[in-house]
Amino acid sequence: MNIIITGFYGEGTTDERFLPSIIQRTVEEIAKECTSQLEVYRPVILTTRAETFVASVVEVAKQAVTEGVLLLCIHTDADAAADQAIFQDKIAPAWAAVEAADLASCPALVAIVPVHMSEAWILADKALLKEELGTDRSDHDLGLSRAPEAYANPKAAIEEAIRRTFEHRSRRHRQQVNIGDLYQPLGQSIGLDKLAMLPSYQKFRENIRQAFRQLNYLH
Repeated sequence: MNIIITGFYGEGTTDERFLPSIIQRTVEEIAKECTSQLEVYRPVILTTRAETFVASVVEVAKQAVTEGVLLLCIHTDADAAADQAIFQDKIAPAWAAVEAADLASCPALVAIVPVHMSEAWILADKALLKEELGTDRSDHDLGLSRAPEAYANPKAAIEEAIRRTFEHRSRRHRQQVNIGDLYQPLGQSIGLDKLAMLPSYQKFRENIRQAFRQLNYLH
């Protein structure tokens, strides 16, 4: 059995709690399409103090080589309703800089670019979010009736849903959840079938397939 060590570099600590489980489960799913039997390890979280995105990607790519990472996932939010500008202005230059660095055993690079921000992926499975909040209120009542990627600020939408969930409870029974408490459990449990409805996640899946082709595990 071949071992696939994955790596992850994200924009913040919340992304480090939310995205690695999604990455691992998605890579495992795509690995089933490969001709070889693959064991996928949980992503190694890589960090850097480099000042720019391009420099950061080059730095974590170097770290990935020393860690034996074969597939390196790089996350950056689109911060907009479309991702074309991010791929053109950030991803493409970063990939080119890694190639120019001429690293030994350079890992295959995979971009993760949620539309607006990664919290939009949380909204792909609203039933799971409400289960985690312990509420049976409707999407409309919680202000979550729009499509996941239609929110310019999905994090604020989730925070508002949390507020509405607990607003009618007594202070003694409120025990309000903080959004920071949600990232890890939701990342571990969110349905990949729900995420698959989002174009940004579909693109991420295809990027993984391309990485496996680069590694000669998929044709």
